[in-house]
Amino acid sequence: MSLVLERETPPLREDEVGAIRVGNSKVLLETVIRAFQDGALPESIVHRYSTLSLSDVYNTIGYYFRHRDTVEAYLNQREQLADSVRERLSDIQPDLSLTRARHE
Repeated sequence: MSLVLERETPPLREDEVGAIRVGNSKVLLETVIRAFQDGALPESIVHRYSTLSLSDVYNTIGYYFRHRDTVEAYLNQREQLADSVRERLSDIQPDLSLTRARHE
């Protein structure tokens, strides 16, 4: 029996707002990679996010290793976007700590 070598597409897809999702789940690429960078094993990542498959997590991590610079640039871009959203929300929403202090 011979081994058939074929190219596989990474289990990543871009959603309607430009976020990268893993497999058929709604789990973000940054969630999987940051968990892995924090020391989580692929099995524990799947345990945390049950909609992921183990093979998709391993393939995603492999993709990260093969394309580290590109993925890190994407992750940094996503962090900047999250910071921007938090900043806009803090400008819009009142400081809830003041409200809580008045009720104590």
